[in-house]
Amino acid sequence: MSIVSLLGINVLNNPAKFTDPYQFEITFECLEPLKEDLEWKLTYVGSSRSLEHDQELDSVLVGPVPVGINKFILTADAPSPELIPASELVSVTVILLSCSYKEREFVRVGYYVNNEYDSEELRQNPPTKVQVDHIVRNILAEKPRVTRFNIVWDNESENPDDFYPPEQLEEELDEEDGGSQYGTSEGEGTEEGEGTEEGEEADEEADEEADEEADEEADEEADEEAEEEAEEEADEEVEEAEASPNKAEQVEETKVKEDDISTSAESASKKRKTEESEVTDKDEEEDETKEIDKAD
Repeated sequence: MSIVSLLGINVLNNPAKFTDPYQFEITFECLEPLKEDLEWKLTYVGSSRSLEHDQELDSVLVGPVPVGINKFILTADAPSPELIPASELVSVTVILLSCSYKEREFVRVGYYVNNEYDSEELRQNPPTKVQVDHIVRNILAEKPRVTRFNIVWDNESENPDDFYPPEQLEEELDEEDGGSQYGTSEGEGTEEGEGTEEGEEADEEADEEADEEADEEADEEADEEAEEEAEEEADEEVEEAEASPNKAEQVEETKVKEDDISTSAESASKKRKTEESEVTDKDEEEDETKEIDKAD
């Protein structure tokens, strides 16, 4: 376990001009007496492309450290603009606040810093030569990135095999006087730099798991679509099957009606012929009767 725990950091002068000093109110807890001092360091990342432009703004030793909760203010001068590439003076960068014991870093806090011009005119039409006096910085104090490392303390063996395994518990830093509050640590390790590597490996594993989950979701969606299409086709076939007998019955009924009409027509025709035949026979009988009367 860590003998020193970072509880909170309050960024005092924010936002501020680029040339104004940095001020951080730091609160930490010490669980056991320490034989040596703690070293707190503030580093400004001058370029995202090269470590050569990083500037150590300040490094202070704090001690002797009493057991309990401690608080102090770290003040550091602004970075030298001439050591920063002109193309990256007005941009987003990072500052790193770290603490070490016996030259072994055990906690590191990173903040994003947004550097921009103080007027809308300069932001819309930036001058060819950077005007440092008109640059303001804004530290994103609400979103720090915290990395913790396990190190050997005074009461522990110097044998690397006796190091504690990386801590997995999620820790929070208490909010002090309006300061920012921290959540889970970004990465943890047993030596400086190891936590970063493990954090990168964890990020890669998380990305792979996310990709696998996305593929599985895509496959499930494709299967569901195929099942829906199959169900729709089956419903259509059932509807057609149900509609077919109805059509056959309608055709049969039509055929029966046509047969009935044809039969009725034939009956009517025969009846007319019978009536005509009877009329003819009657006329012939009348003619014969008349002829007999004339003969008499």
